[in-house]
Amino acid sequence: MKKATLNSEERHFFRTVYNAAFANPFSDLRETLDLKIAGLFPSASRRESIDQCTKEVDRRIKELDSQGRANINAFHDQDKETITIVFLFDIFYKFRDDFDQLIKDQIKAEDTPIKVPFAEKAMHMLHTKGFAAKSIPHYFALSYQLRRAFYFISTSLVGSSPCMKKLKKHLWYNVFTYNFDLYNKFLWNKMEDFSTLLLGETGTGKGTAAKAIGGSGYIPFDEKKQCFTQSFTRAFSSLNLSQYPETLLESELFGHTKGAFTGAVDDYQGVFDRCSPHGSILLDEIGEIPNHVQIKLLRVLQERSFSPVGTHEKSRFNGRVIAATNRPKKDVLSGKVFRDDFYYRLCSDIIEVPPLRTRIDENLSEIDDLLDFTIKKMAGTHSEKLILKVKRIIDRRLGKNYQWPGNVRELEQCVRSVLLRRDYKGKQKEEEETISLQQKLLQGISDRDISMSSLVSGYCKLLYDDAGTYEKVANLTGLDRRTIKKHIMKFKKP
Repeated sequence: MKKATLNSEERHFFRTVYNAAFANPFSDLRETLDLKIAGLFPSASRRESIDQCTKEVDRRIKELDSQGRANINAFHDQDKETITIVFLFDIFYKFRDDFDQLIKDQIKAEDTPIKVPFAEKAMHMLHTKGFAAKSIPHYFALSYQLRRAFYFISTSLVGSSPCMKKLKKHLWYNVFTYNFDLYNKFLWNKMEDFSTLLLGETGTGKGTAAKAIGGSGYIPFDEKKQCFTQSFTRAFSSLNLSQYPETLLESELFGHTKGAFTGAVDDYQGVFDRCSPHGSILLDEIGEIPNHVQIKLLRVLQERSFSPVGTHEKSRFNGRVIAATNRPKKDVLSGKVFRDDFYYRLCSDIIEVPPLRTRIDENLSEIDDLLDFTIKKMAGTHSEKLILKVKRIIDRRLGKNYQWPGNVRELEQCVRSVLLRRDYKGKQKEEEETISLQQKLLQGISDRDISMSSLVSGYCKLLYDDAGTYEKVANLTGLDRRTIKKHIMKFKKP
């Protein structure tokens, strides 16, 4: 049977689509290729560009269909390779909105896998395009993974500053590698070998980045049940290592058997046992664990096995490890945080989550995007009025050059504070005011020129800043609550 061929113009167009399919969706290259396919100018919006791009690809495929060439087996060699990816690209975008709805429905259903109502239709389209029956469920599962990764990275990590674009691009590579073709051919079921270390200051969003990776793993599709083999909501779990004393840390990680130590009244599954087969674990604050625990974790990473406390029996770990620390990068690289052998096995990939001050320095509108996202999450809807209210307080109380030492987490607390009491001073200002008040009281005592009223009021204010309630200050000073309140109100600004 004589094989069909693409003419030079078709080959050029479809090869551009091929390159776009493999390009990182958070890269400038992908944006450029979409515009080229769509035939639009750079001023077009991202959504407009994608929509026009997919329409043009659909139109070109219909032309092939009218000529009896809309089948991968009609071509050979490079033309077949190109057209295979083009058909996958086309079908993926035809069901883009369906995949998004499936993600939302699965989040509501939590850990129970739900049926995929459009699966049969999508897989039939792949069949009519000549794909082998055995490959169709895999390509469908791959499409779902691609959409989940884009959905979680784009919706949970807010911001368009250059450093945030870099972060999103890096997260995509962490899930699919820099070469999606390489991932599809060799690595889609072997990513547990690639552990990741997230670096960043407290409150920057390392946990959010880890969750985006963890929810984006490959999950097989079960044709008989017409659903995926597990819910992605089960695919991610986290453990903050700093919250456990050293005596319990190994038990939380590896589990223990009944009677392994005093208080071990039953067998207990650790986080590695609880991890699902297609899942990921975030080990947060990993920079705080002692050497002997690092050695045991090294064994898990190298041999994929571990033993619960109290037994030598081995259990297998099939998931992927994501670790996070707020320790400075220079300390991590210089060996001050990890043993060398553990560091080299842990850090297949190092991702840095940028601080909020850097994001705002690069793009002033970053804080507007974050305020919109935060308020929408709290209030359930977009509110320009609330955004402006919070911004006014920030500008008046903190100033435009505030450094946000608590990063995104502090910004969220700022929003809550403004919504509750129409005020927010910031940690730095609170500390400065406390220090200056202490100095003022000490100086007054030293100079013997402070009045009793000012001394008592200042002391009450210092106690209140620490204790947080009038009742606690009253208990500490022996004064009644109303007197305490009167003294503290002297420091309240109108």
